[in-house]
Amino acid sequence: MINTAIAQLVNYAISCSLIEEDDRLYITNQLIDALGLKEYIKPENVPEAELEDILKVMLDYAVSTGIIEDSIVYKDLFDTKIMGILTPRPSYVRKTFSELYKESPEKATSWYYKLSCDTDYIRRYRIKKDMKWTLDTDYGVIDITVNLSKPEKDPKAIAAAAAASKSAKEKPAYPKCQLCKENEGYAGRVDHPARQNHRVLPVTVDGKPWVMQFSPYVYYNEHCIVFDSEHSPMSINPGTFRKLLSFVESFPHYFVGSNADLPIVGGSILTHDHFQGGNYTFAMAKAPVETEFTFEGFDDIKAGIVKWPMSVIRLSGKDTGRICALADKILAAWRSYTDEDAYIYASTDGVPHNTITPIARKNGENFELDLVLRNNITTEEHPAGLYHPHKEIHHIKRENIGLIEVMGLAVLPARLKNELAAVADGLIKGEDLYKNELTAPHAEWAYDIAKKYELTAENVDGIIKLETGKAFATGLEHAGVYARNEEGKKAFLRFMNSVK
Repeated sequence: MINTAIAQLVNYAISCSLIEEDDRLYITNQLIDALGLKEYIKPENVPEAELEDILKVMLDYAVSTGIIEDSIVYKDLFDTKIMGILTPRPSYVRKTFSELYKESPEKATSWYYKLSCDTDYIRRYRIKKDMKWTLDTDYGVIDITVNLSKPEKDPKAIAAAAAASKSAKEKPAYPKCQLCKENEGYAGRVDHPARQNHRVLPVTVDGKPWVMQFSPYVYYNEHCIVFDSEHSPMSINPGTFRKLLSFVESFPHYFVGSNADLPIVGGSILTHDHFQGGNYTFAMAKAPVETEFTFEGFDDIKAGIVKWPMSVIRLSGKDTGRICALADKILAAWRSYTDEDAYIYASTDGVPHNTITPIARKNGENFELDLVLRNNITTEEHPAGLYHPHKEIHHIKRENIGLIEVMGLAVLPARLKNELAAVADGLIKGEDLYKNELTAPHAEWAYDIAKKYELTAENVDGIIKLETGKAFATGLEHAGVYARNEEGKKAFLRFMNSVK
């Protein structure tokens, strides 16, 4: 079987244009060496097979012969090494992308995305496992996903990773983080993913050298990450707006945004300055401006409050420089803004709380910049954050509301797959949900659902999904610094009028 798998993988690589027919013998020998084979018998009949199935045969062989341990972490390290043999060199990737970009940015990114999938850097067979559905809300149709594509580590690998991390603290880390450009081609280790099949693209952002790649765990079409070529910390500053709009000028079919730069309201990686973007239109981008506003001295820039659960100011115009100038004023005003009546404090005990999640896009002839006002203050009642999903929905969502979710795409934890299924089953069977560890955190919520609907075996799954989506939408409202009511609107306008 291993001989056939090698031939199948070479055929796959040729069919995807990762290699050419002239490379067949060379690549075959590379695979033979990686698998530690003493001999190779060329198979006469080579049936077609899916990439996942081919790699499974190779992984099973590697485990059975003692090349690797039987662990998802070691398997991921090994099959990435295998795919790295097939992946074109960085110089070829960059040259091809540059040539296609001259035809159109869309053609270039589409090719690069396909390459990232074909090389298994983006594991399509895992992405398919993610649960996905939509929810129609007063703010538009938002996307709900339960992320199942990130494999869970087994105890042995966790222990090995902990030991490796402890050892690494005694010397400078390489690469410094999972975003650094030095990950390209890196073999990985138990506490750091392998990246032999990873290729990055140099891009110029506001005149500075940055790098672009795709996320290995794509949440939407062509989910890309754009990051500083140097390992520098996240920061929202006037230069951020210029960088975002500069990228959109180069890739007008993409949106791009930045996570906030403070804990609680920020993203998962605050140590490396980066953006996320892609070829996708989120519900927030479709949401209309419900309250128009003109900032003094910026009559040429359309502005207003967006109809969205979070607190969003949208700026629109043809001149990116003017948009950035106004955004700079808004950021400076918000950083130092306190409104005790609205429970907004710029800082407490010297700790800053106000920041912005910015998102840029091209809409027709105009550029748009959405500024989402964020505040990470905590209270005794809400120790996880006042403007953060509140405790009553933590059974669904207790993680940070980051950039992607700000725009209307829920990324919910994998635990919900089994937990929500158990809730649905328990409700139909009339079980005591408090007595099951899977359902206990959801019990109060689930019993409230049972009071609202006539549940049947046929409709219960759909209703649980509907209510899960509603819980996420409520979490977005919690994260908005201004409430969606008249008092909140008046407070929002007080801030807008303070910008000078």
